[in-house]
Amino acid sequence: MSDKTMTADEAVSRLSSGMTLGIGGWGSRRKPMALVRALLRSDVTDLTVVSYGGPDVGMLAAAGRIRRLVTAFVTLDSIPLEPHYRAARERGAFALTEIDEAMFMWGLHAAANRLPFLPVRAGIGSDVMRVNPGLRTVTSPYEDGETFVAVPALRLDAALVHVNRADRLGNGQYLGPDPYFDDLFCEAADTAYVSCERIVDTAELTKAAAPQTLLVKRHTVTGVVEAPGGAHFTSCAPDYGRDEAFQKTYARTPWPQFAARFLAGDERAYRSAVGEGT
Repeated sequence: MSDKTMTADEAVSRLSSGMTLGIGGWGSRRKPMALVRALLRSDVTDLTVVSYGGPDVGMLAAAGRIRRLVTAFVTLDSIPLEPHYRAARERGAFALTEIDEAMFMWGLHAAANRLPFLPVRAGIGSDVMRVNPGLRTVTSPYEDGETFVAVPALRLDAALVHVNRADRLGNGQYLGPDPYFDDLFCEAADTAYVSCERIVDTAELTKAAAPQTLLVKRHTVTGVVEAPGGAHFTSCAPDYGRDEAFQKTYARTPWPQFAARFLAGDERAYRSAVGEGT
């Protein structure tokens, strides 16, 4: 067992252009935004991004870093459609693979279990099959003879997730109401980088919380980044809620101006810019 702590910039330095990158969280909830901002400071591009999308997708799309997006939706929750994603999609900035939420989940399950695909009922009889002509179906070899969608594995070169607490070995803990499939992102990836609100001793992880909250297991984690407020402006319950005022600023500000004001420097500069008010 080894100390896996590193900075956000060190984690991103291990990524490279052309990768398939999974990003955990859900919409505008517990997104690894400190890692996304570090990614935007790098020259990594031409990414296939796999995400239940929120501002992570919006920022990377607006910055021209995405070659293909695999998603079930891209939303800011209280703002139904992520505006920077929408603008990039409308101008044809990247290719899109849009699948059902359940199909997305089972694609991660397949990758986590090193299977080429998993059969699911989701998608049968829907336009998912029409807009994804590459999808195939399989027939049950048993007496039922039912037809299923063969959802391909969503194998990832790397994954980025954010949790409430972690230890230096890579065990990650969520304390909010939903795991958001972050464990599957890590298990489906060749490398995984976990940011957290606070790094604690291993024994402290279960002092006030049940063992079931230890969502991410150390054997799936490559690096751990302590990033207080690292999900901002998305929520990270119970540590903090979504910064609705800042999210509105993000949504209504043209991307070049937003990037110049809030993303021109390091994480300290970002915090200072946010603190100056929106």
